[in-house]
Amino acid sequence: MSQHRASHQGHDHGQDHGHGHGHHHDGTHQDSTDLDWNQIGPLLERQAEVASSAYAEAAAWLGTLAPVYGIRRVLDIGSGPGVVTGLLAEAFPVAETVAVDGTPELLVRARDRAESRGLGARVSTLHAELPEAIGTLGEADLVWAGNSLHHIGDQRAALAEFAGILRPGGLIALVEGGLPTRHLPWHIGIGRPGLEARLDAAYADRFAEMRAGTPGSVDEPDDWRALLAAAGLTPAGTRTFLTDVPAPVSPVVRELAVLHYQRVRESFGDRIDADDRKTLDRLLDPADERSLHHRTDLFHLTARTVHTARKG
Repeated sequence: MSQHRASHQGHDHGQDHGHGHGHHHDGTHQDSTDLDWNQIGPLLERQAEVASSAYAEAAAWLGTLAPVYGIRRVLDIGSGPGVVTGLLAEAFPVAETVAVDGTPELLVRARDRAESRGLGARVSTLHAELPEAIGTLGEADLVWAGNSLHHIGDQRAALAEFAGILRPGGLIALVEGGLPTRHLPWHIGIGRPGLEARLDAAYADRFAEMRAGTPGSVDEPDDWRALLAAAGLTPAGTRTFLTDVPAPVSPVVRELAVLHYQRVRESFGDRIDADDRKTLDRLLDPADERSLHHRTDLFHLTARTVHTARKG
């Protein structure tokens, strides 16, 4: 299974990678056999770093729902390169925090990142293909699944298995849903206004196809509170965390926006009309003064929702 990974951190956050395809917080999916993880790993880290303040805020909130010093083992499911793993380790300072992912190259990055941040003694990595390996992950006081559950065909069954590895009083946190990332205003001076809304619609169709094509897929509404309750857990609250990087943006945020639109153009440009494809081509042309490379109105705004539940 894969993270942010959307990216923790998307996709937008280096979580959500593995399990046959990569999902990035910029909202695109690709077959993992096509991916060069050594090239994409740094991108996923930068995506997650842009959203790190929101994820740190989310981790701090979890510390108000569970006793910080009572959390002894944390599983970061679909960890990708481990940006959120490190934030969780910092938020729960006596815990062993485990980065769990299906892509070995990303786990190497997670290990290196933990070492570089002085967390190596408390952060470990575990290569696991989910959902098959959920039962092998061991018990945990906190299970964080960042934009990873939607890559499992039977989400209801997976949540029941996650509930089974939670210790009494333990907490599960699902990062699912929120708002689509925005990079541009409604009227950008080229093409028809409202480009990103139309891209959202194209992506929604692509996401539906991804879900339907996931092995063992069950058509399940995204009522996360009800699904958590059905797993025998007690819902403990839902909050949404904002990543707000206004214009003018840093070179890193600009680079991520360019890469996002490149992937959109390559992955589902055939799902939009010819005028919008032409607009995308202009946005991606460095020689065009209205391209993403030169725009002064470029920003990064997104919201990620965290759903929590407690065992017992």
